[in-house]
Amino acid sequence: MMQDTILKIEHVSKYYVGVTALNDVSFELKKGEVRALVGENGAGKSTLIKCIMGVEKPDRGTISMNYDGQWVVNTNAVEAQNRGVYANYQNINIAPDLSIAENYFLGRQLTTKFGTVDWKRMAAESKKIIDKFGMNVNSSDKIRNLPLALQAMVTISKISVNDDIRLVIFDEPTALLENEKVETLFKFIQELKEKGVSIIYISHRLEEIMDICDSVTVLKDGTYVDTKPIEEVTKDSLITMMVGRKMSDIYNIEHPQPGKELLRIENFNDTSHFHQVDFKLHAGEIVGFFGLVGAGRSELMRALCGVEKRLTGDVYVKGNKVEIKDPSDALKQGIGFLTEDRRADGLALQLPIKINVNMNSYEMIRKRGIIDLKKEVSRAVDYSSRVNVKTPSVMQTVRNLSGGNQQKVVIAKLLCRDPDILIFDEPTVGVDVGAKEEIYKIIENLTHQGRGVILISSYLPEVMGLADRLIVMAQGKVTGEYDKNELASLHEEDVLRKASIEN
Repeated sequence: MMQDTILKIEHVSKYYVGVTALNDVSFELKKGEVRALVGENGAGKSTLIKCIMGVEKPDRGTISMNYDGQWVVNTNAVEAQNRGVYANYQNINIAPDLSIAENYFLGRQLTTKFGTVDWKRMAAESKKIIDKFGMNVNSSDKIRNLPLALQAMVTISKISVNDDIRLVIFDEPTALLENEKVETLFKFIQELKEKGVSIIYISHRLEEIMDICDSVTVLKDGTYVDTKPIEEVTKDSLITMMVGRKMSDIYNIEHPQPGKELLRIENFNDTSHFHQVDFKLHAGEIVGFFGLVGAGRSELMRALCGVEKRLTGDVYVKGNKVEIKDPSDALKQGIGFLTEDRRADGLALQLPIKINVNMNSYEMIRKRGIIDLKKEVSRAVDYSSRVNVKTPSVMQTVRNLSGGNQQKVVIAKLLCRDPDILIFDEPTVGVDVGAKEEIYKIIENLTHQGRGVILISSYLPEVMGLADRLIVMAQGKVTGEYDKNELASLHEEDVLRKASIEN
């Protein structure tokens, strides 16, 4: 099964304005092989995926696939998919206004003998897939009404509709999944492997790579570093190859002594997502929130910031009761919110960095309705440099940045308002180990400046490693709370148990 080469990448280079995304990259992939592709954000992984899928064309070199002994170059995405090449992208890529069944069979609808769409059979076939992947949903449910984690699972499970698969690329597939669904994904990958399907697996969670991959290819700064069998590497050796240095415990940030109360939430309720929630946040403190899908963490914070409505609940900022009816009220009260979906809610991807950074604060550089263009640029340069956005210029379009740099642009946008309270919802989703460390250092600096940070994360080592206090939620209620001393001796299993409590 592992004897035949199915993919050849030969001396591939790709250039953008001011950036060499790929520089003379070459390696091969065999039939039925699960190959990890790792590297920091900006290493060239996403560009290489696009070239394999035919979305981008290499400026030099070739990418070819073996079809029954004939080597073929896929010149566009449709051609690649018709030849059995599929990609599960990091950013959820399904039609939000269609149902699950419509997404599964988009472009390949089942029909009756009369030539009409066979909705009944499509619903039945969709239910088989839904059951196989353990999703508690109906095939008629609209995608946009599902939580992000379920949207991600639908995207993954959609691959199984195809019976002509040769190569599947998974780009950060577990970033939004809870533990149970991660195991379901791994079983699916094993099933594909046993059928002779080749896998390229991209993840910043190195423990996953060690568990499920046969081999690993490392990219750094757009260049090829090495390919090794998985048994010949460790997490530490991979990090060294990726970032060019040894890395100590990335969660080992300095924690100042918490100061005065910045935020107090009392009696927060809505119709279905959260019930009787109370918590406090102090200056210099990181309060972590953990819970499984449906726990209500993100909905709670969105209600706090006026993005969504609540039935009851009082908000106190620095001891004063305040009214927050919409996100602009939250900004005025010094609350900055980094949402879990940066591309949909946090960025204007088609616009340059300078506009994105200033987007929430143009009134601060405007006089008589006229924007000070010099301040617009200088503030963008200043705040981008504070969070170390890697870019040749603040005129760079945000969509052309790596995921980690996009996330840092969102953080720069928040810091432009000089908030005292920052809510980070999944701040390191799809971010490499080097960029994660940089984001943790940003959080550390914020706490030393006397700001308070609320950190929501589905990745337990992260939230347990960074938080001064950890609040666990399950089905909309707080089921556990731990201080720094308790966290030091706490096991992940203890937290998962609290997160799994049924009301």
